[in-house]
Amino acid sequence: MKKKINSTQVTYFTLSAYFDTGHFKYLYFMIIISLYLIIACASVLLIVVICMNRSLHEPMYMFLCSLFVNELYGSTWLFPFLLVQILSDVHTISAPLCFFQIYCLYVYANVEIFTLGAMSYDRYVAICFPLQYSIRMTCHKVAKIITFIWVCNAGNVAALMSIALLLPLCGNIINKVYCDNHSVTKLACSDTTFSDILGIVYLFTVIFPVIILILFSYMKILKVCFSGSKQTRQKAVSTCTPHLISLLNFSLGSFFEITQSRFLMSHVPNMLRIFMSLYWLMCPPLFNPVLYGLKVTTIRSICISLAFGKRRSISG
Repeated sequence: MKKKINSTQVTYFTLSAYFDTGHFKYLYFMIIISLYLIIACASVLLIVVICMNRSLHEPMYMFLCSLFVNELYGSTWLFPFLLVQILSDVHTISAPLCFFQIYCLYVYANVEIFTLGAMSYDRYVAICFPLQYSIRMTCHKVAKIITFIWVCNAGNVAALMSIALLLPLCGNIINKVYCDNHSVTKLACSDTTFSDILGIVYLFTVIFPVIILILFSYMKILKVCFSGSKQTRQKAVSTCTPHLISLLNFSLGSFFEITQSRFLMSHVPNMLRIFMSLYWLMCPPLFNPVLYGLKVTTIRSICISLAFGKRRSISG
């Protein structure tokens, strides 16, 4: 029988997904720090390029800038923590830091899906209503949308977290490499029905409308593509391909995370479970800056001109 431990007495959590890798931990450390440096450098470069070039002060690039800021933020709370844990022999995290980590995790996830939803609507207006685009999607409106996305989700997650903080806990062992709300909730001694219902309500009232917006936008875009000219189809493909790849990449990572949270995964190898839990936190921040930097012609051209400009100044 479990001994009931009051939540105020839980001072730390043990992350049991970590295992002894021997000297390979230094290899894993180098891989993780290399990935983080790539993400940080690519994201900062593109944020600076978008902010410093007036030609990029347009709705699509403003949404991209917000996306890169969110992914830089998401990587920065995760990667340094992983680096410390990889080199550590004891894999524990203090309770306040664990709950702060959960907060950062869900703000990142919510801002990501909301930003991708806003970007899909932006592409819908640009392709389906090109003559009205400059009226419907002004920079002022986009700035308001971006501010709403960040402020609203920061508040929503804080409200949901306040419920989790009140739960009395019967244990402190989390079978993951970082803290997440579902793992902590499973440790609760009391009935979590209210918390579960609140999560479902949040899902249907906040997240599902964004998913519906994305599906609606792309259904309309596809309709225009099939009925429009070859030039319209080419424009749709060139502007929507990076966004679709980003959307599918994040959706795959979210599917991995939901699968782990809701189904018994004890039969799955530990390394695969770790990969699945880190996918949505690592792969979008890693691939999106590279994807948009290579695929979006304007950004690619400015980055190339900056690189060659620097070379000329060095050679001169």
